[in-house]
Amino acid sequence: MKRDKVIDAVNELPQEFDLEELMEKLIFVEKVEQGLKHLDEGKTVDHAQVKEMVKKW
Repeated sequence: MKRDKVIDAVNELPQEFDLEELMEKLIFVEKVEQGLKHLDEGKTVDHAQVKEMVKKW
């Protein structure tokens, strides 16, 4: 994760916040970035494939 993303996340929080809120926000930002990276790399599963996977559960 890049420092500017962390700073942006902190700046979006209210003046007073719980450390847990910050951690949740940072984890969310990291997961979104990972998802976008996977999308760019073509590492995705289309909706029909997911439906087939769920049927096997």
